Formats: sequence, structure tokens, C-alpha cells
Amino acid sequence: MTSGTPNLAQPELAQPALARARWYVVIVLGLVYALNIADRYVVSTVLEPIRKEFHLSDTGVAWLTGVALAFFYISVGLPIAKVADRANRRNIVAGAMIVWSAMTALLGLTQNYWQFLVARIGVGIGEAGGTPPSTSIIADNFPRGRRAFVLTIYALGLPLGAWLGSTVAGWVVDYFHSWRAAFIALGIPGVIFGILILLTVREPVRGRFEYINESSAPAATFLETCNFLWTQRSAWHINAAGTVICLWGWGLLWWTQTYFEREYGLTTAQAGERLGTIYFWAGSGATIATGLILAHPSMQDPKRAAWMLAVLVTFSTIPSFIAYHTHSLGVATAMLWLVVPTAYLYVGPTMALLLNFLPPSMRAQGMAISLLTANVANLIIAPSIVGWISDALAGRMGNAESLRYALMALSLTGFWAAYHYWTSVRSYTADDARVRNFGKPDATITEP
Repeated sequence: MTSGTPNLAQPELAQPALARARWYVVIVLGLVYALNIADRYVVSTVLEPIRKEFHLSDTGVAWLTGVALAFFYISVGLPIAKVADRANRRNIVAGAMIVWSAMTALLGLTQNYWQFLVARIGVGIGEAGGTPPSTSIIADNFPRGRRAFVLTIYALGLPLGAWLGSTVAGWVVDYFHSWRAAFIALGIPGVIFGILILLTVREPVRGRFEYINESSAPAATFLETCNFLWTQRSAWHINAAGTVICLWGWGLLWWTQTYFEREYGLTTAQAGERLGTIYFWAGSGATIATGLILAHPSMQDPKRAAWMLAVLVTFSTIPSFIAYHTHSLGVATAMLWLVVPTAYLYVGPTMALLLNFLPPSMRAQGMAISLLTANVANLIIAPSIVGWISDALAGRMGNAESLRYALMALSLTGFWAAYHYWTSVRSYTADDARVRNFGKPDATITEP
């Protein structure tokens, strides 16, 4: 999406000190995102040891580790986002990080199912205050034309966090011979980092790069945000695409560690190191390459970004099926090197496309709605459905084979995500005009 007529605030970008401050915010919030993802991936890394210790089925461990977090993430995410659209977002991010990190460390001290469940709920409540205000802060530090690139850099936190939650967590488990040690190792640094955010990050002026400065405008209500989002058909399809990618990519990766342990006899550390290496190098490389592509002037047109994502998801769905269809560890690993990049690189561009179709007073709530649907797909539907199919088939073919068939079925949903990216471009022009004219008296939507 082009930035249009320059805003009077944009010349500030030429000031080196302000430019460094803005990039410092991106780096710090990217690390917040990394620790958020790490705290989520570590559960996947130790899923099988937890299932065995608590004597759970695949469905049962899915409910304990994924669904419990998601229900409370969803419940408090929207109210927190509403506050973030009118209050100090820096304080919300820092406080949320301290809460979810402390709860993550507490998971390492739990001794039974119910203690783990309560601590996992605490993680979900804390994580709900992370991404929506973070992306809103970044959006108010950069003009519209640069947000896809900047948010892609922010999204490097995803592969970094996945590596921390897989490889590093696997090393910790192997060294201490306890899955609980991994939670403590990842939780304590997050509490310290949350305090650092309070001390070093500044709250930006809301709406500083928009056509109308909304720093003093009242935050939109949840219903107003939903109504406006519904009228933005492009944003609706973008959100749907991101949701289905979470169902597809993150849903597959949620179970892949467990699948590798069952199918190929790998230890927690061996599977974690193998997958963490892919997450970090393939995810980081693809995310950086995407950022460089989006930084090119020709990619300022949002339609091209959507087309790029549609093509990548379409062609990545095929190896995602092969990865679980094969009985060869080498082939499965090679296929994941092709799948993981797409499962990660979509985050920054999709966030930027969605934020550009929303006015500043709705961004945190709009992102919270997007995360709500994504986390329902990633933490409720994917773990539960895969677990249910695996349990249903286990009696006839064994735990490893039943999980393989469940993952093959899930892999085909990648085509569904690609469809929404293709469809989103049809209404970009009208939706762009609508958000540019939002709040202007007697504004009418015209073709730019």
C-alpha cells in the first residue's frame, strides 16, 4: 500500500537519533515476540514427556497444553487490546511479558495435572497482552509504505523464538534430565526483559503518520472495530488467510516434535535440535529475504505482497504433505526445510496488510481479533482435531502411524489459505480509500 501524500511528521525520519530509537523499538519488541514464541514452542518440545508423566491421550495433552492457554488468551486478549487503543501500550507489553514469563517459570515447578493447568492458563493471560500493542507501537513509529518491511523484521522473533523453544529447550532437558528445567530456563529471563522494556522504550504518538492525527481521538469500541473490519473485505480475507496458515503451518509444527519421537525413535533433545535448526535457519533466511523483497519500491503495492504469499503457500502445501507421508527421516527433514519458511515469512506482510486497512484507533483491537482467530486455529482446532484423529486411529495402527495420518489430513489446508490471499486483492482499492477517508467529515470513497 503506497504511503500517498507525505505527512508532515515523516521528515522526522531523517533525524538519525529518532531513526535509531525507532529501530531500537523494533528490535526490543521483536525479542519480546521471540520469547513469546519460545514459551509456546517449549510446550511442543516436551509434549511427549508431559503426556507420559500425566498419563494422557493425544487429545488430553492437546487440551492441557494448547486449549487451556487459548481459551484464556482469547478471553482477555480483546479487553487488553481495547485498553491498548487508548492507554500506554509500552506498559501493557512490559507487564504482560513479566506475567507470562513468571507463569512459564512456574510451569517448571508444577507436580500434577491441575497445577500445570493453572500455570498454563496464567501464560495465556499474559501472552494476550504482547503482540497487539507491540504491532500498534511499531505502526506508529513508521509510515504506511514501510510497515510491511519493518514488521517483517519484527517477525524475525518467530524463528528465533522457535529455535529457543526447540533446540535450546531440548539441550536443557537433556542436560538436566527433566522437562521442567526447560520452562524455568525460558521463564526467568523474560521477567528481567520485561523490566528492561519499562526502563528503555518510549510510547509513541498515536496516529503520527496518518492523514489525520488521532492522538487525542477516542478509541473505537469493539463493535465499531468489528463493523469496520467487516466492511473491509480485503482485511477480512487477509485475516482468514493468516488464520488458516496458523491452522496449517503452526498446527503441523505443534505435533512434529512428538511425531519425530514416535516415528523415528528420536529423543527429546535430538528431535528438538533437528527441528530447531530448521526453524532458525530456514525461518530466519526466508523472513530476511521477504523483508528485502518488500523493501523494494515495486513491492509497495499491497496486491503484489498478497500474490507473493498466495504463490508461496500454494507450492509449500505439497511438501507439507510429503513430510508426513514418507517413512524416511531424511525426506521428512528435507520437506520441512521447504515448508517452514512459508510458515514463518507470512507473519510480517500479513500483519502489515491488516494494519494498513485499519485506522489507528482500531489497530490493537483489530490485531487482537486476528490473533483470536489465529489462536483458535493454532491452539484449539489443530491440536484437538489432530489429537482426536490420532486417538481414533491408534487402536488399529499404533500411535506413530495414527498421528502420521492426522498430520497428512491437516497438511492439505494450506491450499485454503492460499485461496484467501488470492481473493483479498479484489477489493484493495475501495478498502484503501475507505481507511484513508476514515474520520474525515463528509468523506466519500473514491477510486484513488
